[in-house]
Amino acid sequence: MALSLHFTKGHGTGNDFVLFADPEGEINLTRDQMAILADRNFGIGADGIIRAVRSSKLNKWQGRDVVSDPAGQRALDEEPAAEWFMDYYNADGSVSEMCGNGVRVFAKFLIESGLATLEPGDTLAIGTRAGVRDVQLASNGFQVDMGRWKFDDFEPLVRVAGVDVARPGLGINVGNPHVVIAISSEDELAKANLFVQPVLDPHAPDGANIELVVPSDPLVVDGVGHIRMRVHERGVGETLSCGTGTVAAALATRFWAGAGAPNQWRVDVPGGTLAVRMFPTEDGEHVALGGPATLVYTGTIQLV
Repeated sequence: MALSLHFTKGHGTGNDFVLFADPEGEINLTRDQMAILADRNFGIGADGIIRAVRSSKLNKWQGRDVVSDPAGQRALDEEPAAEWFMDYYNADGSVSEMCGNGVRVFAKFLIESGLATLEPGDTLAIGTRAGVRDVQLASNGFQVDMGRWKFDDFEPLVRVAGVDVARPGLGINVGNPHVVIAISSEDELAKANLFVQPVLDPHAPDGANIELVVPSDPLVVDGVGHIRMRVHERGVGETLSCGTGTVAAALATRFWAGAGAPNQWRVDVPGGTLAVRMFPTEDGEHVALGGPATLVYTGTIQLV
């Protein structure tokens, strides 16, 4: 039987998503159906699929059965106000822990759909598989507290098509895994072919997003660091932007820059500009991501 799915298309700095509301967890798309939605030739086209479901109703496919997903209850245990869960999938239908651009677009979708409200100075708590993320309004759209981050014990050699020399990568986890490499110039960054998946040596068992970074010259102006980035996303390919990748790139560059490096960064991606800010909290350093969120259009698609 065909499924008639009402959806919204949205993006954050060109990182685009298909979103749909399923408050009670009654819609369960297969991996193939999600891949069709994301297909730019045969579907709507997107870097990811986002289901808006109440945390208390989060479920998942397990064979032919639908079972409760404990990630929803974990979100509520962490923050009882996290009514809504961002159930996020990559373009190939695989599950992903987090998406920084996706959280902002998800918040915009909830507000515009009348599912949530957010006033200036207030916080909207959103459940994700990487934990609860707090969203606030900002001058450039929305700001998301991405929570704590950590270095991964993983420093592979990264080979990128179009880049002559393999580069050492720095593993950083911001709820999902990233490997960041430094590129020598804007020209070298432009020549990188990210339609081809970069090769990691050793291989990352769960995959990783790969960020290529070029520092600006000068690196810091008026206390704000400035870098340019391109990204190959796990399960997707090259995208115009990646929120968590932007955060990882700024963290890596601060680390490479050493003592005195700033805690505020401007990151230019092919789809626009994002802001990253590192700040101390009682449970360790957090990092915030700020940027726009745009809803483009709504529609209905028939899925088989």
